[in-house]
Amino acid sequence: MGRSLRIALLSYRSKPHSGGQGVYVRALSRELAELGHRVEVLSGQPYPELDDAIALTEVPSLDLYREPDPFRTPHPREFRDWVDVAEWATMCTAGFPEPLTFSLRAARLLLRRRSEFDVVHDNQCLGYGLLRLPRAGLPTVATVHHPIAIDRGLELAAAPTLRKRLTLHRWYAFTRMQARVAPRLDGLTTVSENSRRDIETHMGVPGAGIRVIPVGIDPDVFTPPPDGRPRDAASIVVVTSADVPLKGLVHLLEAVAKLRTERDVRLTVVGTARPGGPAELALDRLALRDAVRFTGFLPEPELVALLQSAAVVAIPSLYEGFSLPAVEAMACATPLVTTDAGALPEVVGTRAGLRVKAGDVGELTAALALVLDSPGLGEQLGRAGRRRVLESYTWRATAQRTADWYADVLERRAAGC
Repeated sequence: MGRSLRIALLSYRSKPHSGGQGVYVRALSRELAELGHRVEVLSGQPYPELDDAIALTEVPSLDLYREPDPFRTPHPREFRDWVDVAEWATMCTAGFPEPLTFSLRAARLLLRRRSEFDVVHDNQCLGYGLLRLPRAGLPTVATVHHPIAIDRGLELAAAPTLRKRLTLHRWYAFTRMQARVAPRLDGLTTVSENSRRDIETHMGVPGAGIRVIPVGIDPDVFTPPPDGRPRDAASIVVVTSADVPLKGLVHLLEAVAKLRTERDVRLTVVGTARPGGPAELALDRLALRDAVRFTGFLPEPELVALLQSAAVVAIPSLYEGFSLPAVEAMACATPLVTTDAGALPEVVGTRAGLRVKAGDVGELTAALALVLDSPGLGEQLGRAGRRRVLESYTWRATAQRTADWYADVLERRAAGC
């Protein structure tokens, strides 16, 4: 191993749910520390759940999107400086302020402590404030899981009215800032070759300068079910942001409705449906209230138990920059049915799951039926998925590759390249 580094790991929000930014921050910081590096996480709300050895510096915002009162009106006493005013004003004009305002607050803090860190690693904030750090002699790199401009395009395509499209244009205005900041940092990493191509296309960063470092799981936590414990032959599971169009949940609900005409199946959604949102409306339209359960956030042990009991995990996404839920399912030796969208073919490969055309409900229905009706096929897919995870997708491997990348970036910077 190279020299021990002092790392500031930034996350503008760190929701500790499966597949979320908080999972990435917690796991990467833990494994970097296990490799001998000193890691301090700087995060806005919601704050991450970190291991005891990892220091957390809270970088509080006005927390305007917190539950149970999102888009709240702060009390005048909550305003501390002009950044808070900018955050409030941006929200009031339908924008999303957190990437910019977090970057300004984090840069202000780090500039006062620049001698305490060797490298700053941003987790897809990409706000203008970060540009102050390299100029002050503090090497700054970032992870871009995928360009948020893709989310914007898919949401605009699904928007039912002109007013909604105009609101989305305003909400996603921060993506222009991210495209300007990304090429000016000392280095970028992403999680898949597909995301590297998309970053080049949507953010103008040459792909040759982007390091691909897949994320992973802890294979000692996400494990196959104990010998002798049967799977629930009627259980389909999906881990998703229920009302985000790019996740394709409505297509899966339509597939489940088709399956229900021939067999008894149940769908468990690890996520929450917004009242009046597309997922909830689909439940009534398809008469699925008695067949679909939304769990909300699940603690990790409960998530593992659910994946171990499922007959199949579905990933119906219209786009994925990586898909941590797919890797978690593979680690539990649970067969997958995925679409061909984004990085899913790259992550899952050809042996751990069946692949269907994104958005094609007929293909999705047929693939789910094939796995449900063929326990032997499910076992074969599950074993292949577990092997693939152990070979390629562990957090320890992610951390080692990340530390090697830091060393390369610092060496290039020192050489003036």
